Amino acid sequence: MNNLKWTLYCMVAVTVAAVSCQTKRTASSEQGADTAHNSRNSLDWSGTYQGTLPCADCPGIRYVLTLNENNTYQLKTRYLERGDSVFTESGKFTWDKNGNQVTLADRGEKFQVGENRLFHLDMEGNRITGNLAEHYVLNRVTETITGRYWKLIEIQGQAVAEGSTQKEPYIQLNGDDQRVEASGGCNGMGGTYELSEPNRIKFSQLIGTMMACENMEVENELRRALESADSYHLQGDTLQLFRARMAPLAKFVAKEK
Repeated sequence: MNNLKWTLYCMVAVTVAAVSCQTKRTASSEQGADTAHNSRNSLDWSGTYQGTLPCADCPGIRYVLTLNENNTYQLKTRYLERGDSVFTESGKFTWDKNGNQVTLADRGEKFQVGENRLFHLDMEGNRITGNLAEHYVLNRVTETITGRYWKLIEIQGQAVAEGSTQKEPYIQLNGDDQRVEASGGCNGMGGTYELSEPNRIKFSQLIGTMMACENMEVENELRRALESADSYHLQGDTLQLFRARMAPLAKFVAKEK
């Protein structure tokens, strides 16, 4: 092989080697980006989150936000003390380049994705700080107590006998508008409720009809239980309401309505 051919051969070999190394570095870099430890690929983030965010001219805005694995979302909002209207919208969300924040495309709202929590961010994507910081958090809905019919079987430690009330006493929590429907066995009751982690519950604005029945003890005790309950425990088809982790105020079992 003459000198010219040998020179051309060496130049081609060096060029091929350089391109090969660059390709390997690029592939390695892309693979590193895909496998970086972030919220998107390290957390079980898809699911439903809820909470009450601050509002400038109302007590709060109730958020129920569902993030789906196909990068779509559904958001339900209700302005407290402005009626029972629930506003539902859906669309797509995008992840930031670091895989830790999502943006609701149609609204521009940003959330940092944490372990079973979403942190509502300001328009620049920063965490809210100060005294109200804890109020800009949505918690994941991990246990299902909403949308089920809960028959009352025990109140203040006493069993509720079948047929002891005119109607079957129960409660039912509507997940769409955070309203509770109940009966103590005579009158119907209604109001609102709020869930928060861990297993916290609060009933408010309870009102009902005013009929008189022979046995009002169960109904009166159920109303007091709902008004004072601050936490719950769910195990399978059994639900218990508590106050300050003391003895259960009321016990229910799930039933087909």
